[in-house]
Amino acid sequence: MSQGPVGSGMPCAVTGSGVEESPDGALYDFEQLSAVADAVLYEGYLLYPYRRSSAKNRVRWQFGVLFPRDWVESEGPVVPGVSGSADSWYQRTECLLRIRRPDACVRVRVRYLQVQCKQVQETGRDGGHITVESLRTDDGTVHLTFDEAVPREADVTVCLDDLLQREHTVPVGAAGGVDIEPLPGHAGRLVRRREELRASTTVIAERLSPALCRLRVHTSNTGSVPDPRTPRDEALRSALIATHCLVGGEGVEFVSLIDPPADLAAHAGRCRNEFTFPVLGGGSPAAPARSRGPQGGGTGHMMLSSPIILPDHPQVAPESPGDLHDAAEIDEILTLRTMLLTDEEKREARATDLRAAEILDRVETMPPEVFRRLHGAVRSLTPVAPATAAPVAASERPAWWQEGADDGFSPSTDTVLVDGVALGGGSRVRLRPRGRGADAQDMFLAGRTAEVAGVFHDVDGSVHLAVTLDDDPASELHTWYGRFHYFRPDELEPLEPEPLGPARSPGRAAVTGSRRTPEAATTDSETPSSGGR
Repeated sequence: MSQGPVGSGMPCAVTGSGVEESPDGALYDFEQLSAVADAVLYEGYLLYPYRRSSAKNRVRWQFGVLFPRDWVESEGPVVPGVSGSADSWYQRTECLLRIRRPDACVRVRVRYLQVQCKQVQETGRDGGHITVESLRTDDGTVHLTFDEAVPREADVTVCLDDLLQREHTVPVGAAGGVDIEPLPGHAGRLVRRREELRASTTVIAERLSPALCRLRVHTSNTGSVPDPRTPRDEALRSALIATHCLVGGEGVEFVSLIDPPADLAAHAGRCRNEFTFPVLGGGSPAAPARSRGPQGGGTGHMMLSSPIILPDHPQVAPESPGDLHDAAEIDEILTLRTMLLTDEEKREARATDLRAAEILDRVETMPPEVFRRLHGAVRSLTPVAPATAAPVAASERPAWWQEGADDGFSPSTDTVLVDGVALGGGSRVRLRPRGRGADAQDMFLAGRTAEVAGVFHDVDGSVHLAVTLDDDPASELHTWYGRFHYFRPDELEPLEPEPLGPARSPGRAAVTGSRRTPEAATTDSETPSSGGR
């Protein structure tokens, strides 16, 4: 990995585990952030189905991309924004830190990916090499030409007093190079090329009060391209990709910009962050000493400034066995899809990139108990109201955002009256979606029969019934996953009337007349989107 120079700063004590610790016990072990930081670094690196031929793997690297300025501004200046999904030539991070010691220091680690062009070259009859798109060696292995990426990082540590007096700028670029890997049987070779990256990071601090200052970290691509009209795929070779930074220090405490202490809210609002946003990192948000300030705001000893918007104290789910390069997807679903790839698709994925091969190996050898953990987890539980609890009158029920608002409701046993028939879980109905205001998907379901899975009460007081279609071959699977179509009671026609009697639950609602009047048909404010949830 390329390392930038380290600025002047006080030495830090290093424990046996590599955790850097100040005498006052403030830890800023960046390893605590490694899982989340790596997820940011490789987000979108290669997407399912992990094949070169997949259309979504032909337009890559969308987050935190810092191009040479002459390329990205060839048609005008970049427009600053917090999200790092827009191309830029720089990133600007500003955050607040409290000064806890007079000899405090700040440490910044800048991380990014450098594009590495992998070319497959076949050995010719004359002994020379010809670049080809693919090559199969005698052992049956397929090799594909494809762009890879190499992780880079650079650290700078500076005394806070120095930062308050002047800015510190250090190079954080990476050298170019060529690596050659011969293929078995003299069939050819793999040539990996990297262009030189020129970049710098500037760190400066501004004192806001005796014990408070604003820290600014500015990283920019200082390189250039031969021609501003260069295609994006080629310009990426001179770009920093998935750029982000970790910020820590000794004798300092960082303030959340999402949930700042009340007395620092105004200062937090004046921090300018462009193409990235800093959040508290490390530790658990449930740890009072690490996450809550004296006036209720979030504080911590590290920050992660990411081009992807994150909450304070982001965590990778402990159930996740490894990176799938698509944090917006559900691990279980993505793992199942990867398992279902054909042998030919898997061969192409393995030939595309080593990280794709690692994903396939992990999925194919995943133990059943690990796979079961991917189905879901309960992070916290709340007490269940006793079954004998007295029903709560609607007029006395707490507001929907208050504790106890759901007491007395049970989707699986509640009923709703439609034309004098109590509909609830297990009832069979015919779908009669409204002529106006209904989803387009609902209109296609008109006249089909379904089974009610549950009765749900919305926060605005309206009622909807979840149903599964009788002729849907995947209805059992949808029920298992909890994916339903939702309809208002007056959009359903009972097929198996039940005698009108006492409600089975205090969550009962009464609706008469499943066929709407013309006046009612013009109202669509209470209809939810109901397609295939």
